[in-house]
Amino acid sequence: MKNIYTIAKREFGAYFDSLVAFVVVAGSMFGLGLWFFYTGFWDTNRVSIATLLTSFPFALSLIVIPLLTMRSLAEEKRSGTLELLITLPVTDAEVILGKYVAALALIVVLLFVSLAYPLAMYVWPWHLGALDWGPVWAGYFGLFLFSAAGIAVGMMFSGFTDSQVIAFFMTFMTLGLLLAAGFLVEKLPGWPGDSLSFISFLSRYQPFARGLIDTRAVVYFISVAVMSLLVAFRSLESRKWS
Repeated sequence: MKNIYTIAKREFGAYFDSLVAFVVVAGSMFGLGLWFFYTGFWDTNRVSIATLLTSFPFALSLIVIPLLTMRSLAEEKRSGTLELLITLPVTDAEVILGKYVAALALIVVLLFVSLAYPLAMYVWPWHLGALDWGPVWAGYFGLFLFSAAGIAVGMMFSGFTDSQVIAFFMTFMTLGLLLAAGFLVEKLPGWPGDSLSFISFLSRYQPFARGLIDTRAVVYFISVAVMSLLVAFRSLESRKWS
């Protein structure tokens, strides 16, 4: 655990040293703010942040997660620092988990900062109504699980290549397809729709956005995260066989 913490701390600090963290947090807040306030929020006539919760996964999948994970292993492999890191008294699993925890921690920072929107509107300085915080926390819990799975997928692809650009687009395309599958569920009745609903990140996340905690979705996101990290670990370990 000490090695994982040390690597995670190093990676987390590197995000801020390279301004990646500031770009991700500031850019996401600006984009989500525009989307939140100018896509019908003021016409809903109800105290809800459903618009924010339903739009967040798209920002995470198409921009934030690919941007955070593209350099996690790819850049280390390209620059040769990965081999230097592995020569230290740490295991491959500790390297993977340390980088994973750092990326997930930055997502947690982003989620925490985004709470400024409901707080500003429903607590202070504007008091637009009494917000039911139960669905809000359920939605944010879903976003955390969504991010945990997405980051693991991004790290898996980052471990396949030494190009940040390729890692970015592989993650972008995969998470984008897993989101898009959710839109086809209702249009494809029967087993095609059921199959897409089973694998779609969007379909799995939707109960959380409505304020419900779906245990099947919890297991699904955790399973995707674990399997993706195992693949990333095997990909990193395979360098010993070449």
